[in-house]
Amino acid sequence: MLYIFGFLWFVFGMGAIIAAILNIIWTVKGKDAKWFRFISLSLTALTLCAFYSQGAIWVLHEDWGALEDVVPAMSRGLWGLTLISIALNSFSLMKPGNR
Repeated sequence: MLYIFGFLWFVFGMGAIIAAILNIIWTVKGKDAKWFRFISLSLTALTLCAFYSQGAIWVLHEDWGALEDVVPAMSRGLWGLTLISIALNSFSLMKPGNR
């Protein structure tokens, strides 16, 4: 159970990226992309939860080295990728005639 969160945040993150790309492709083709938008934003939230859970496990096991090495860099990365996810998924809301 200790290492599952280290793997889950990567899987959720890759799923969020793929769903965001499909969201844009379907929007450009004029198709309804609301499900891809929902999936991408949901997977983005799950990515953040999985990473937070991994950090909590490191604290419980007093693995300060992992926290010092990983959390500062990943914190900035997760903020950036979350903002990019929001921007990419809002693209389909901006198409003309979408009200």
